[in-house]
Amino acid sequence: MAKAPSQRQLRVGEEIRRTLSDALMRGDVHDPALAGLSITVTEVEVTADLRIATVFVMPLGGGDREAAISGLKRAKGELRHHVARSMALKHAPDLRFRIDGTFDRMDDTRRMLSDPRVRRDVEARDEDADGDPADEA
Repeated sequence: MAKAPSQRQLRVGEEIRRTLSDALMRGDVHDPALAGLSITVTEVEVTADLRIATVFVMPLGGGDREAAISGLKRAKGELRHHVARSMALKHAPDLRFRIDGTFDRMDDTRRMLSDPRVRRDVEARDEDADGDPADEA
């Protein structure tokens, strides 16, 4: 089982997320692929030694994900420089960009729960729970 991140990892990850979000929002990154995209930095996971930061992103409206990732990879050095300037770390972490799949999983769950068969099963289970004599004791 994976060890939970330390307070320092969480704090550094949040500071990196804020720094990258600000840089992307202000347009401080000079890559043509990123010029027309609005990118949300949803989360940053940092390794225990703080040398690698995995940055989870999502283009606004789920736009062109591949263009966003390739643009961010090309701008990695520039973004890493922003992180190094804003934080007092011995080493600026290596940035690795990934698409955040949380929104896709939420949509899949929402679709599944709206399926009439699933809804029927959930409602039947709720009715069984309401009439269960063991609940009344």
